[in-house]
Amino acid sequence: MGKIRRGGYVFITWVGDHDPKHVHVFKNGKEVLKWNLEAQVAIEGKATKKIKKLIAGLLKEGKL
Repeated sequence: MGKIRRGGYVFITWVGDHDPKHVHVFKNGKEVLKWNLEAQVAIEGKATKKIKKLIAGLLKEGKL
């Protein structure tokens, strides 16, 4: 499991989680987005520009 806090959000990935590779995004303890990291699309929820920018940064840093 990886847990990263950025910009008021918590990004969580689980080792061995189902395909496709994705990240769960939480705000104030509630899941707001489940993001497909391979296709770069939302699986559940709505991705704001801020969340997309944070995910792009985390990918660039190799954290996701």
